[in-house]
Amino acid sequence: MAPKDDPADEKISNGASGTLYLCATPIGNLEDISLRALRLLKEADLIAAEDTRHTRKLLAHYGIHTPVTSFHSHSGPKKCEYLLGLLLSGKHLTLVSDAGMPGISDPGEVLVDAAIKSGVSIVPVPGPNAALAALVVSGLNTSRFCFEGFLPANKRTRKKRIASLTKEERTTILYEAPHRLLKTLDELLDQLGDRRLSVARELTKHYEEIWRGSLSSALEYFRRNSPLGEFTIVLEGNKNEVREEVKTDLSAIASQVSGLQAEGMPRLAAIKEVAKKNKLTRNEVYAALLRIKKDEGQ
Repeated sequence: MAPKDDPADEKISNGASGTLYLCATPIGNLEDISLRALRLLKEADLIAAEDTRHTRKLLAHYGIHTPVTSFHSHSGPKKCEYLLGLLLSGKHLTLVSDAGMPGISDPGEVLVDAAIKSGVSIVPVPGPNAALAALVVSGLNTSRFCFEGFLPANKRTRKKRIASLTKEERTTILYEAPHRLLKTLDELLDQLGDRRLSVARELTKHYEEIWRGSLSSALEYFRRNSPLGEFTIVLEGNKNEVREEVKTDLSAIASQVSGLQAEGMPRLAAIKEVAKKNKLTRNEVYAALLRIKKDEGQ
């Protein structure tokens, strides 16, 4: 029997395929789940979960006994085909992630894409989302923003992705694990220069923390206070007018780099040091050196 009062009711009643419900679940506090989500979890024929153990705890808390199957990044195409087959046979599936909205930084998008291509009805069931929760309490611009999720693990790809944010004027939202937080903050500071940001930790949980400040001060703070829990970083966009104000005279930049090199510091290390001192990015220091070289006709 199709869940009541949902957009897909008419299509289902006409004998079409089942419906895939994308159901948001709590990101920490179990009270944040909606009444509609609880109803759909109860009435679904099957729940597809990123981590069945995690989801079963939520279901047990609310006395829900719907069958659960796993669907995660290692499930493979056969599992996707199996779930799609159930949908096409008229079964109603509810897809959930470990926390927040399925399809955001999890494998849910694969099933959604397959369902769309097969003409299956898909219904979003909105709810908790760490990215938006962190954004609205950040104190940064919320009118225009972009979501980057987790940065790539591959060193080259990761560096390229961060470099692409250099001129990004919108507020940027990233997810990060505790063991990589310091590395990420250091890389952001190194490539983007000092910017305002907010770091949200353990949102909606007992030890929730919202830290606001600059990239450089965040790095110092979390070096003193070991990162624990899941983090959402909200980073201020590039403000061209501010960047022009903080830039040092080009010749002064070149002199600083030359001075450090004269003291025996390698060129790359000198550039990094000068960038940090002047609140510039390494690319800006490189550009300054190239400009000086060009002006001198060398």
